Amino acid sequence: MRVRDILFAVLIGLGLWQAIVILTDAPHFILPSPWRVAQAAYKSRVTIAENAWVTAIEVMLGLLIGTLLGVATAIQLAMSKIVERLLLPILVFTQAVPVFALAPLLTLWFGYGMGSKIVMAVLIIYFPVTSAFHDGLTRIDGGYRDLSVSMGAGKWNFMRHIQIAQALPSLGSGLRLAAVYAPIGAVIGEWVGASKGLGYLMLLANGRAKIDLMFASLIVLACLTVLLHIAVGLLATRLTRYAQGTTSP
Repeated sequence: MRVRDILFAVLIGLGLWQAIVILTDAPHFILPSPWRVAQAAYKSRVTIAENAWVTAIEVMLGLLIGTLLGVATAIQLAMSKIVERLLLPILVFTQAVPVFALAPLLTLWFGYGMGSKIVMAVLIIYFPVTSAFHDGLTRIDGGYRDLSVSMGAGKWNFMRHIQIAQALPSLGSGLRLAAVYAPIGAVIGEWVGASKGLGYLMLLANGRAKIDLMFASLIVLACLTVLLHIAVGLLATRLTRYAQGTTSP
């Protein structure tokens, strides 16, 4: 995703937004114009920045913890057939329960602070990272496995030098999805119960009929998500290049 493409998409979006406002002649308390939203963002820039910082911390910590747990779980699943048979069906079954439905319980258990939002972000990205990385770990060319057996390499050495290296592109794909899902989890948690964060600010603005401020908060959240996706995309590209260099003949 190039910066030029992002800017082009933003300009098109703003143009369509302004066109809808003009054509529908909607009241500003229902659909404010981009200019009115920009004014609200400037007037409340300090408040938006403070709440955006809280959401960014929740998302980054949730992404980090969820990725570490997902990677560790995927390695355990790939190394042990017994663990895979026991744990994988449970992981798949848990996806039948909407994570968003757990938000009230998480708020009750972990409080109205950052804890419940971080846990929410972890839960929403844990399965995509685990699934993508596990899929990469198990899709190994049989030639590598035969070679490792002939050389007397142990299971862990084979995992460390071959499987993990070959599965890094799959991990990168999982991380790209996680970068999009993590902000959703954090904001859902803030909607259920919070005293800070962009989700909290959106609810507060909506309750006070400050729709322009709500739109401004939403746009800032979208910008944070795009920046996170770009950063993770760069990391995923590096992982792919490293995997190609490590496993090249």
